[in-house]
Amino acid sequence: MTLTNRQKKYKILFSGGGTGGSVAPLLAIFEELKNDPSFEFVWIGTKDGLGKEMIGNKNIKYYAICAGKLRRYWSYQNVIDIFNIFLAFWQSLFIILKENSCIIISAGSFVSVPLAWAGWFCRIPILIHQQDVLPGLANKLMALIAKKITTTFEKSLHDYGKKAEWIGNPIRRELIENKVGKAEAYQKLGLKSDWPTLLVLGGGTGAMAINKLIENNLKELLKFCQIIHITGKGKLIINTDNSNYHSFEFLDTFGLIKVFAAADIVISRCGMNVLTELSYLGKPTILIPIPNSHQEANAKIFADNNAAIVLDQNKLSDRYLVDNVKELINNKRKQTELGDNIQKVIKKEANQELVKIVKEILQEVKIFSNQI
Repeated sequence: MTLTNRQKKYKILFSGGGTGGSVAPLLAIFEELKNDPSFEFVWIGTKDGLGKEMIGNKNIKYYAICAGKLRRYWSYQNVIDIFNIFLAFWQSLFIILKENSCIIISAGSFVSVPLAWAGWFCRIPILIHQQDVLPGLANKLMALIAKKITTTFEKSLHDYGKKAEWIGNPIRRELIENKVGKAEAYQKLGLKSDWPTLLVLGGGTGAMAINKLIENNLKELLKFCQIIHITGKGKLIINTDNSNYHSFEFLDTFGLIKVFAAADIVISRCGMNVLTELSYLGKPTILIPIPNSHQEANAKIFADNNAAIVLDQNKLSDRYLVDNVKELINNKRKQTELGDNIQKVIKKEANQELVKIVKEILQEVKIFSNQI
């Protein structure tokens, strides 16, 4: 499938969903390209995934396709999902031809796999971004046919070979451009200006284990700090009338800008989206990765660079959590050290590098011969 230079619009097809991790870097690319009149954007995701919600009212046409996951263990769901994947391939093929797509860009997610293979069938170039330290199965399957794989960490170059390029991880432009001072954030959030602030994050969908830790230790924590707690939609909401505890199920980007500005220290899961934001903002952080998951490898990179305190959830007692938070709250020198080091872990300028690579790919296939 090819396009001619006479066409005025060039379709970029993004794909990701399920969780915010595969959506956020693609939205960062969209923000960099959206003001170029040469581009139009299409998004392929799931019917009920977080991707559709995160895209919101942005000028992106959205298609929902079937999503199937190939588990590396026996499950009857694998049999059902084989049919879902087969159906998703034909749905993807229809969308690619209908939209006359120029390039497919994905940052993981199983909804992207049949789309990538349909794109390969149509000779559409595939660009894959590897966020985490460890490659996921979806990216491994797509990397076989990808024209280019970009990575957050240098270590990932060994996983993908000559097609890989180390660029860092894209970050939403709103977080870069919309600066909010700490005093302003405190005022807008109704926080006490003379009281240290702990921000608790569980990732895009929240983390019940972290929520329970906060609930179990709320009384002790509130003795020495005020808390902003993002619980995740439909997750545990702690009932308390203490004015030093502020909870939200979900915050949009502009809400996150305010709570990041207010936070003295952060407790967080280890998805690459939030780690990238914490790295860019230089926030002293306590990381609690999901046990036995790729997040542990992400956290190790930060621990090895003395860029965060990493706690093992399986060994984490209530007392140990409170002691670590209290010690970091009271140790300004340690906060400065962690804040400085965390900024060095992830390579900067990933937004610009990815946009450059997108345009180079389009030039190579002679789509933008006279446009870029």
